[in-house]
Amino acid sequence: MLAPSSDLTLSLSQAVREAAYEAGALALPFFRGGAQTSARLWFKGGHSPVTEADIALDTFLKGRLTNLLPEAGWLSEETTDDPARLERRFVWIVDPIDGTRAFASGHPDWSISIALVAEGRPLLGVVHAPIHDRLYEAQAGSGAACNGQRLSVGDAKHPDPLRVAGPQPLIDRLSRQIGPIEHLPKVPSLALRLARVAEGAIDVGLVSKDSHDWDIAAADLILQEAGAVLTDFEGASPVYNKAQPRHGEMVAVASRLHPRAIGAMRA
Repeated sequence: MLAPSSDLTLSLSQAVREAAYEAGALALPFFRGGAQTSARLWFKGGHSPVTEADIALDTFLKGRLTNLLPEAGWLSEETTDDPARLERRFVWIVDPIDGTRAFASGHPDWSISIALVAEGRPLLGVVHAPIHDRLYEAQAGSGAACNGQRLSVGDAKHPDPLRVAGPQPLIDRLSRQIGPIEHLPKVPSLALRLARVAEGAIDVGLVSKDSHDWDIAAADLILQEAGAVLTDFEGASPVYNKAQPRHGEMVAVASRLHPRAIGAMRA
C-alpha cells in the first residue's frame, strides 16, 4: 500500500472534487434519459463512440487539472497520447465520460473518472456519477468515501449467492466454479461498476480484457481504500502509466473474498 496521503493530495482533493462536479454539470445538458443524446455523435476507429460532450469535458478537465499541477503528465481517452507522460513523476489519468454508449443512449450508468498517479499507482481518485448524484473518492492511505460517507467492505458480510456484474462469458466462468450467483445487470461504465464493488452494491465485479488506465485507475484506489482489491486472475495489481496503458481480464472483490474469486477464475 502507498504511504498515507501527502500534503499534495490533501491540497488537491477539494479542487479535483469540484472539477468532477463541474464536469458533470457540463455534460448534463447533452444527456436525455431514455433517449438519444442531443450531442453530436461519431465513431473513432470505426466502432468506438465519442460525442461532443466527451470532447468538451476532456478540454475542461485538462485545463483545470493541468493548472492545479502543471508538472503532471496527461493521459486521457479523448486526447492524443503524449509519450512525454512516461517521464513525469505525476500523471493525471482521466476518462471524461466513462460509458459513452450509455451516455449517448440515455442510460444513467456513465461516470467521470479522474486519477492522479505516481510511480505506477494512484494517489488520488474520483469517480462521479452525475445522474445518480454519487461521487466516490479516495486518497492513498486515507480511506474511501461516497458523498462524504466512508466506504468499507473489508469486514462486511456478503450474501449467498454472491452478486456479480460484468461480461457474460466471465460470469459463466465464475458460476461454473462457485455455483449459483445473482447475476446483476452489467454496468456500462467500468469505473462505476468497480466503485459499486467498493460500496458493497456488487460483490464481484468482472472486467474483460482491453480495459485502459482511464477506465480503472481512479476506481482502483477507491476499491483499495474501501478494503477491496482489483487484480488480474493471477493476483497481480495493475500498474499505470506504462507505454501501453491496456490491461487484461481482472476481478474486483472485497479482500477476504479475493482468493476464492481468483481461484475460480483460474480454474
